[in-house]
Amino acid sequence: MIYKCVGNIFKDYTHWPARVVATMTTESSPPVSLTERDKCIFCKICDGIEPNNIVHQDEDFVVFPDIRPAAPHHYLIVPRHHYLDVRHLSSQHVPMIEKMVSLSKEVLTTQGGSPDTARLGFHMPPFITVKHLHLHIIAPEQEMGLIARGIFKANSFWFASPESVIQKLREKPQ
Repeated sequence: MIYKCVGNIFKDYTHWPARVVATMTTESSPPVSLTERDKCIFCKICDGIEPNNIVHQDEDFVVFPDIRPAAPHHYLIVPRHHYLDVRHLSSQHVPMIEKMVSLSKEVLTTQGGSPDTARLGFHMPPFITVKHLHLHIIAPEQEMGLIARGIFKANSFWFASPESVIQKLREKPQ
């Protein structure tokens, strides 16, 4: 049985896949204390502590609707491991980003949206409201309002497409 002590409370992680528990306890990039994890709303959603309308979950990711949708289909893909943002990733994380893009197409199709009309992207620091890496899936982008088009402006310095993030990660020195 796997238990973690958080303050005076023991949390039971026995129902989690072993890979998720190992990721929480051993992966380093950047390290996150359990108290920091307990403060992160996205970590709480991933851990099942904070209720949400989860549309997909697996051992690596949780997908749920954005609380302020910019279009009829606006979801967030959140890795279970706590990464602050894309600037804390390296070239070794490219497969993770590619998996997030693939998952975005699957989720949109399952939820009745079309990947062909979607805008995908990551907010770039300092334009991040939740400091936990997440990919926005917004569809159809033609139905985004004027303010949303500015907030989620494709390939701006504050909202980067997965393709541009992958390119930057591949060029990033180790």
